[in-house]
Amino acid sequence: MKTRIFSIITLCLVLFSTAASAQFRINTGKDSPLQKLQWAEVAINNLYVDSVDENKLVEDAIRGMLEKLDPHSSYTTPEETRELNEPLQGNFDGIGVQFNMVEDTLMVIQTINGGPSEKAGVLAGDRIVSVNDTAIAGVKMDKNKIMKKLRGPKGTKVNIGVVRRGIDGVLTFTITRDKIPVTTIDASYLIRPGVAYIRIGSFGATTYKEFVKALQAIEEKNKVKSIIIDLQDNGGGYLQTAVLLCNQFLNKGDLIVYTEGRTQKRQDYKADDKGEQKKKKVVVLVNEYSASASEIFAGAMQDNDRGTIIGRRTYGKGLVQRPVEMTDGSMIRLTVAHYYTPSGRCIQKPYTKGDKKAYQNDLETRFKNGEFTNADSIHFNDSLKYYTLNEHRLVYGGGGIMPDIFVPLDTMKYTKFYRSISAKSLIINANLKYIDKERKSIEAEYKNFDDFNKRFEVPQSVIDDIFAEAEKQKITPTDDEEKAKAATEAKLHLKALIARDIWTMTEYFKIVNETNDLIQRALTELSSK
Repeated sequence: MKTRIFSIITLCLVLFSTAASAQFRINTGKDSPLQKLQWAEVAINNLYVDSVDENKLVEDAIRGMLEKLDPHSSYTTPEETRELNEPLQGNFDGIGVQFNMVEDTLMVIQTINGGPSEKAGVLAGDRIVSVNDTAIAGVKMDKNKIMKKLRGPKGTKVNIGVVRRGIDGVLTFTITRDKIPVTTIDASYLIRPGVAYIRIGSFGATTYKEFVKALQAIEEKNKVKSIIIDLQDNGGGYLQTAVLLCNQFLNKGDLIVYTEGRTQKRQDYKADDKGEQKKKKVVVLVNEYSASASEIFAGAMQDNDRGTIIGRRTYGKGLVQRPVEMTDGSMIRLTVAHYYTPSGRCIQKPYTKGDKKAYQNDLETRFKNGEFTNADSIHFNDSLKYYTLNEHRLVYGGGGIMPDIFVPLDTMKYTKFYRSISAKSLIINANLKYIDKERKSIEAEYKNFDDFNKRFEVPQSVIDDIFAEAEKQKITPTDDEEKAKAATEAKLHLKALIARDIWTMTEYFKIVNETNDLIQRALTELSSK
């Protein structure tokens, strides 16, 4: 038995060495850690008292090793890898609908323009009740399982059963799946005369082209002198995309970011002088959820004195992951270097290896320490002083990007009652029911968004229904003032959601941005220059 096991180990080592020797140095000596790991896996698989799942055994071992490293090194299964990559790759194969679940039933919010579902005749408001003769409505099927049934390789067909308001029975559609574009620009429009607003949700493969196209569309009808680039809640994405976007605003040779690690030599990323937006005023909006590529962009604009950063200190994710792909489609994302801003600041916030809990709770700790509401609560070490490259303004390292203009989180804006009804999805559910019932009448009543924005008001009956449901769930306001304030905020949010469902996310942000503190501070800053 021992001879057999050792033979298996030797074969595994030879195969692994052959596949990876072109990229990695591998110690396959008699007492090497790799041989020890292989010996342990083979011994457990062959000798353990009960049967084991060998694949899971290996996956758990990989995860165990990575957990002792930094917070961002990770392992993903083939399925998890596809799900993580999809939002950044620019497209996926599917039927082309945006949907939400209403009382265990999938309701189509919008069909993708020119997509397979629109071509087949599916309409916004339709309820998909079956996929290939399998019921998906009223069976409490997990949302991810429904998505798997609807998605599939380009060119394959899927039959869906649809219930449509005003039509008896179930309609059947055969849809040929196709490539569905994934956009990363959430909104773009002229927010004030001469001021363009562009919100970037993530830095994906198509973000740069989307940005250029969005700005060109605004400039076709308007003269743009300033740009607000909104990176609030932008968790990052591709480094190269952030570099391309920075290149639009910086001069030739300006350093954008550099990376460096133990085995990775310093690599500088510089502007190539092909940018078309060098003369426009720029404001970049960030908050505590702006991370990674967002911080690269904000740091480059700040250190080169190219734009004003407004908001709150960013997340502090400055570790570079290298994807190590496995033959089965799984992947290790291994940290190999740090990001540094042009002035030399390390973007990554401090962490203790193996202590992911404290790292994951960092934002909560910062909130409790008052960092979100008071700039004086943010303490920087004097040893981490840096200076911007042109105007020599003082900036600090130590993790994340501290904005030039701090805008505190307004903890009084939303009452506890409002936060509760929002968290319980009462507002979202009310919107879905209302838009399902009133979509056609709204489209008939208002000729365009501007007309809608001027004249439409959310009916009080919708608010009353929300409050009635809240009472059923024992969610109650402390007094009439709190209830009235929640009603005002709920009406604003509902109006924005209705606009989104009738038009696009741009119309949603046109409404909510008028009460966003960071947006209003940015407009004030631009008007004062």
